[in-house]
Amino acid sequence: MVAKSNGKIQLPPRPFKNPNPSIQFRVEQMFGGLCSCPCFGERSSDADGSDVDPVLLISGMGGSILHSKKKKFGFETRVWVRILLADLEFKKKVWSVYNPTTGYTETLDDDTEILVPDDDYGLYAIDILDPSLVMKLLHFTEVYHFHAMIDMLVKCGYKKGTTLFGYGYDFRQSNRIDKLMEGLKTKLKAAHQASGGRKVNIISHSMGGLLVLCFMSLHNEVFSKYVNKWICIACPFQGAPGCINDSLLTGLQFVEGFESFFFVSRWTMHQLLVECPSIYEMLANPEFNWKKQPEIQVWRKHSTDEETSVDLESYGPIESITLFEEALRDNELNYDGKMVALPFNFEILKWAAGTRQVIYDAKLPDGFCFYNIYGTSFDTPFDVCYGSETSPIEDLSEICHSMPQYSYVDGDGTVPAESAKADGFDAVERVAVAASHRGVLQDKTVFKYVQKWLGVDQKVRKHSKSSRVVDAST
Repeated sequence: MVAKSNGKIQLPPRPFKNPNPSIQFRVEQMFGGLCSCPCFGERSSDADGSDVDPVLLISGMGGSILHSKKKKFGFETRVWVRILLADLEFKKKVWSVYNPTTGYTETLDDDTEILVPDDDYGLYAIDILDPSLVMKLLHFTEVYHFHAMIDMLVKCGYKKGTTLFGYGYDFRQSNRIDKLMEGLKTKLKAAHQASGGRKVNIISHSMGGLLVLCFMSLHNEVFSKYVNKWICIACPFQGAPGCINDSLLTGLQFVEGFESFFFVSRWTMHQLLVECPSIYEMLANPEFNWKKQPEIQVWRKHSTDEETSVDLESYGPIESITLFEEALRDNELNYDGKMVALPFNFEILKWAAGTRQVIYDAKLPDGFCFYNIYGTSFDTPFDVCYGSETSPIEDLSEICHSMPQYSYVDGDGTVPAESAKADGFDAVERVAVAASHRGVLQDKTVFKYVQKWLGVDQKVRKHSKSSRVVDAST
């Protein structure tokens, strides 16, 4: 959130053997194409959704509601996403540090734990990320995550708790950490049982694809037993260089414009992300054969007794580690009156290298149907530059308090298309859609592909109901 085209075993196509030849697969006719392939699913006319394979939706970075809970009293408060008092609550209850002994990122408040609500069969946490009445009345679409896709699937006949489920998770953690892996295993088993023993179709977004890769690598037998198809959307298979490099140096702004004043600030988010294994796991893969290696550039001022010079320094994926170390060496935060040092974390970097190996080892089961949708047509950060020739950086720690200048490539605005399409698998289909990183979850063309691959139609009903989301937090 896999350098399969650069060293990963490339799986050859494997013929799918239908265990019951009498079953006739009806394939969605789309874009004039007619074919007969089990990977395109079996269309069902059953209106109650009991005759479709279950679908599990998996979110990515920042795509799950997080609750804060006092360990003693059991009182839960939504801390992500929230608009009102967002920055204050985030600092108090979400700021964390990495524990190298356990591998988990833990909140600075020892009396608090972070939970992901499992209401509505896991769908609540990934639907509308701030389900407060104010956000609904304003229809603030920035927080509408899987909402449109859930609505679409319900209209196609899927039923929550029987054939439609969601998996939100603590996205601060590593994509291969035990708690996340066990949570996914439990969710797959639940969907399998609730649907009468059917295999599950996974639809993942963004970093959720890396989570699935880790699960497939570490629990291949379980994956083969419970998963039928995987539709992967906007996954940073080889990393998201521009966005992730800058996230570690200056932070991340999820909402732009006027609304950002009510949201978690860029710097507040930075102080969390520098301690998140998931972020380190999305750094550019240095072993991938990029068309052009992603770089961090710094206009640097060098002074001696006699003269001053300004040079443009460049750092590739490997050299950037030295830059991170120097730039973050004095990074710290004030928590409850105490200063907490937050330098570049080499323990997390080491863990992330292990995750990259886990992802490298991931293999699709025989006869498995994999699909990849990636976004294009949006300027996507690739190289990032700090300072300028007229206003250079003298001490690298100044980078953390500067604003970046990007050079762009084609992609979804977050993940370069070059990375998102480099899954290295033998995909049934790999398609580009002109959509942004979050907008892809509301895109009608994406929905047509999803319906095609699942083998379903959107049904027009007189009394069809859209997905209802109720704020379950206080």
